[in-house]
Amino acid sequence: MDYLPIFADLKQRPVLVVGGGEVAARKVELLARAGAEIRIVAQSLSPELEQHRQSGRINWLGQAFAPHQLDEVFLVIAATDDAALNAQVYAEADKRRLLANVVDDQPRCSFIFPSIVDRSPLMVAVSSGGKAPVLARMLREKLEALLPASLGTMAQLAGGFRARVKQQLSSIGARRRFWEKSLNGRFATLAANKQPQQAQQQLEQDLAAFAAGDEASQGEIALVGAGPGDVGLLTLRGLQVMQQADVVLYDHLVSDEILDLVRRDAERICVGKRAGAHLVIQEETNRLLVELAQQGKRVVRLKGGDPFIFGRGGEELQVAAAAGIPFQVVPGVTAAAGATAYAGIPLTHRDHAQSVTFITGHCRPDGDGLDWADLARARQTLAIYMGTMKAADISQRLIAHGREAQTPVAVISRGTRADQQVLIGTLQQLEQLAQQAPLPALLVIGEVVELHHQIAWFGHQPQTDGAARPAVVNLA
Repeated sequence: MDYLPIFADLKQRPVLVVGGGEVAARKVELLARAGAEIRIVAQSLSPELEQHRQSGRINWLGQAFAPHQLDEVFLVIAATDDAALNAQVYAEADKRRLLANVVDDQPRCSFIFPSIVDRSPLMVAVSSGGKAPVLARMLREKLEALLPASLGTMAQLAGGFRARVKQQLSSIGARRRFWEKSLNGRFATLAANKQPQQAQQQLEQDLAAFAAGDEASQGEIALVGAGPGDVGLLTLRGLQVMQQADVVLYDHLVSDEILDLVRRDAERICVGKRAGAHLVIQEETNRLLVELAQQGKRVVRLKGGDPFIFGRGGEELQVAAAAGIPFQVVPGVTAAAGATAYAGIPLTHRDHAQSVTFITGHCRPDGDGLDWADLARARQTLAIYMGTMKAADISQRLIAHGREAQTPVAVISRGTRADQQVLIGTLQQLEQLAQQAPLPALLVIGEVVELHHQIAWFGHQPQTDGAARPAVVNLA
């Protein structure tokens, strides 16, 4: 071990920084966040440091370094482009047994700055001992993505409860079990949802239950949108919730790549539906959600796209609410936004479409309730989910209510995935295109479809001959 990792308390402690450029400013920012008393020696100050000087955050000692400036300081940082001056600063600091850091000069560092993940009061530091700082930064970026911002709130609230927990739970084992359950349970969810008061109340309830001998966890449901397919479009919050799940109920629109991100020991239950071949009826899915949560499990209901856009997510949460089960919602990128973006079809464009309407091709048995005359207006985009089976009816109704038969249309299959396929044609050809399209598919109707030929970017783009027949563009 080349360096001993330590966390230094710099509050009100004097620190000397030699240098006044951008690098020095970055170090000063970290020192200021730690509450240090910052002293600067530099020939001139960067605009940022000058602002700090004027606001009283730093004390500019002068333009030239002198050894006596190291008297009574806690540590020193040399951040100049003068190698001889940096070496002098380090040598003088070493004589005085002071911790010193010469930026980008690892042999002249008795301490180094790690890459930091700041979830104050929780801090994570990553260092390569000065050997590979870029590698350390890359690892820090990965940790930033995995560690929720709410960890700081959790740590702050937990710190206020440590004495009470120690008082009410006498054994170390009981205290450990309490914190493991609380930090992975409803308390953590409330902290993540920016509800610190409710999180504190939950911690009090958990502690009272543990003190009474009841260590059972309260279950909850997380409704998570998995996006349209590309694993890169899964939200950071969605990934974090999936990693905490005890059981995941998923549908067929969730890609295998996204399912691979579920916590390894979580139970997985497919409750998917396909047109004409429902595996699990909605009522059974609702029953499973409630039953599993009532067993104290953290249940993730994982849905393709966004759960509140034709995903029946609202219906499922109504059942959860009626059963008194806590829940949360993590939105996802809906298919209309993701698939059209990957196909190079903007949903709106000031020259072609001033509005966009999302429609489902699966309607209630008592009628679709759609205003076809309004939907047939020009200069608007229609994005139709699950519409391939009714493509002929959709085309006929729109044309009958005044939409031009030559209106451009696209049928996007398996949008955002490696095997995405985009079929381009006209409104009168919609049925033919839909019959060719693999499922799942999205129908897009409107003048914006023409822009696909200019700005399609995802996957292979073959040349077309410009013929009037529907163009089959395979982006796999």
